[in-house]
Amino acid sequence: MKRLHSGMDAWRYIVRSDNRRRTIESFLPLLLSAAGALGILPFAVIRFMHGEWLAAGIDLLIVAGFLALGGYVYVTRQVRAASIAIAVLCVTGVLATVYLIGPQQIFWTFPALVAVFYLVQPREAIACAVLLIIGVLPTMLPVTTSEQTTTVLMTIVVTAAFAFAFSLVTSRQREQLLLLATRDPLTSAGNRRGLDNKLLEVVNLHRRSGTPASIVLLDIDHFKQVNDAHGHAAGDRILKGITDIINLRIRVTDSLYRIGGEEFVVVLEGADVNHAAHLAEQLRTLVDANELVSDPSVTISLGVAELKRGESPNDWLHRADKALYRAKEAGRNSTSISA
Repeated sequence: MKRLHSGMDAWRYIVRSDNRRRTIESFLPLLLSAAGALGILPFAVIRFMHGEWLAAGIDLLIVAGFLALGGYVYVTRQVRAASIAIAVLCVTGVLATVYLIGPQQIFWTFPALVAVFYLVQPREAIACAVLLIIGVLPTMLPVTTSEQTTTVLMTIVVTAAFAFAFSLVTSRQREQLLLLATRDPLTSAGNRRGLDNKLLEVVNLHRRSGTPASIVLLDIDHFKQVNDAHGHAAGDRILKGITDIINLRIRVTDSLYRIGGEEFVVVLEGADVNHAAHLAEQLRTLVDANELVSDPSVTISLGVAELKRGESPNDWLHRADKALYRAKEAGRNSTSISA
């Protein structure tokens, strides 16, 4: 079954896909935490004024927790871990106030449920909702009639159901957005945006653990002439055919991206330059042997580069591009390896 994501996951992807809006990604979790803190802070002040020290102290702890988690996300960008922590804080905060202050605090269950279903994945949110219902039920039974208890519980269930439905819709929309934003519509390979995200991920992994990685940059030789001779429909078939050849040969851990009209990049995680060069030669031979068009024959040129320590994604890709240029200068239908 496809993994369902939270609304926060969807928002993170939307905003990080546009460099101009990355500040929104940075500030949104902080704003959500601040909203929770500001919503509870007035009650803490009122309870201090009324001498309700225990209840006021609990409220202040919840406020401090929201602010601390929001600040943690802002500094570290670890949204997933902080989202779980904020969801747990919402649940424990509601249960704590209900048990220590009284059943009238049960109304905090509703905003808490909405926040939980937004912050974490649907299954996790359902577990939180069940925990909340089981947790508040013992506090209600001694002080409410069966009709009142049923009414409150049913409103909690209905709220959870609507929040769950919203999270499902968000998840489906996120998957569609991800497909549109990171996939080339013609070949279904990744696009330049997907490549940028992948290269950054691989570079960060290399910096942390030293895991080797290589890229193979390939370009179809004389593609404009092929289009002129056989038409753009034939050109599209060639692009799809080359995509199929590459996908059949690369590993499941490798990824393919189309970054230009006839340019492709294969990202090989955990592969050194020798493995990448061997793959490049196999791809070159396979494309040359396939009669994608009858005349002229379709060939590819390839540039190979292994990631160096301290190298940026752009520098890495630039070295592969220089190697590709050398392969074309050497007469095309060849592979060049970056030093």
